[in-house]
Amino acid sequence: MAVDGVSDALLSAMNTRDTNATIKSNAQETQDQFLKLLIAQMQNQDPLNPMDNAEMTSQIAQLSTVTGITQLNDTLNLLMDSLSANQSLEAAAMIGHGVLVPGESLVLSKSPDTVGENDETIPGSSISIFGVELTESASNVTIDIYNEKGALVHTMNLGSADAGVIPISWDGVTADGTTVDPGKYTFTVSATKNGQSVGATSLSFGEVASVTKGTDNSVTLNVLTIGSVKLSDIRQIL
Repeated sequence: MAVDGVSDALLSAMNTRDTNATIKSNAQETQDQFLKLLIAQMQNQDPLNPMDNAEMTSQIAQLSTVTGITQLNDTLNLLMDSLSANQSLEAAAMIGHGVLVPGESLVLSKSPDTVGENDETIPGSSISIFGVELTESASNVTIDIYNEKGALVHTMNLGSADAGVIPISWDGVTADGTTVDPGKYTFTVSATKNGQSVGATSLSFGEVASVTKGTDNSVTLNVLTIGSVKLSDIRQIL
């Protein structure tokens, strides 16, 4: 049997896995296939032109390389499965918690009215939570809030702020003292330092309702009022 032909068959065998094997590891299967091919090659070699030590060493080196790669791939797969499991547990721990993620929407909600000691009705208060993420400190941070029709309803001047995530709350009261109706709003952020623009990302708030694990082992959070969110998009847990 020609050496080149056996080498081609050897490489082909090394790249083939027996999916029905339940006992032997992939590395062990590769070694068994190599030994069978090597014995067949030695039994069928030309007695007048036998395989020399260099050829034998070359094929053994091929086995060592492919076996090492197979073991490395198996180890990486185990690490990926472990990482996916850890991400699922980490994400599940967020259920019921509020999170800040990149987004420009906010929800102004109102708590139920209550009855006082003298049977008077005490109106519930309005509140919305959102946030800002700054890439560096800023001397002036401004937030503009718009209603669903796109009309500006309120401007918040935060003044100076340090770099990082800044949680913000709004009670629905505008600059003229009126209170807007509960509902969905949007907002934009602008930040400057010494007259120069500073990187600012608007952050929406929502409560984690559930966790979904995809077929590719990716983990996503199902956040109320926002939708599906990647675990890496979480900027702060409240």
